[in-house]
Amino acid sequence: MRLLILAGLAAVLAAPPALARAIPDPQQKPAPGNEAPQTPIAQAGYSAATNYQLQCLGCHLTHGEGAPRNDTPRMTGFVGNFLRVEGGRDFLVRVPGVAQSALSDAQIAELLNWILDPQGMAGASTPADFRPYSATEVGQVRRQALLNLPGTRAELIARMRAQGIAIDDGMGTP
Repeated sequence: MRLLILAGLAAVLAAPPALARAIPDPQQKPAPGNEAPQTPIAQAGYSAATNYQLQCLGCHLTHGEGAPRNDTPRMTGFVGNFLRVEGGRDFLVRVPGVAQSALSDAQIAELLNWILDPQGMAGASTPADFRPYSATEVGQVRRQALLNLPGTRAELIARMRAQGIAIDDGMGTP
């Protein structure tokens, strides 16, 4: 048995090192069309709709319908309600997918304003007195880590219920 293990180890060590290369080949040329370095998303100048596709759609889906099976709430017709309760405005910036995204503060402000537009995804859930986010506000708020997402969200939902706001986020009772 010992001899078999040693023979196996010797075979592994004798394998050509090129098959197990972990360091990229510095002589390798980029694939056609990828010769220029990529522009970071924070500098790309994409529209809010494109940034939604790149940063939010994977979890919240195409129209903000959410995916409860993945613990992702619906935004469509609901997300604006967070602006109706104390702490909700900051919460929307501090959600990890927002705060930790590769977007700049200005892009996040533009994206949140696009999502919360009463003519768009948030619909009538956005209060009439909605004050658009600014890059400065986002920059200050996003740096405050949200350490208990479920607990904070449940607290905000409880505040909404106390105000008589119907909870229609697709998640059921928190």
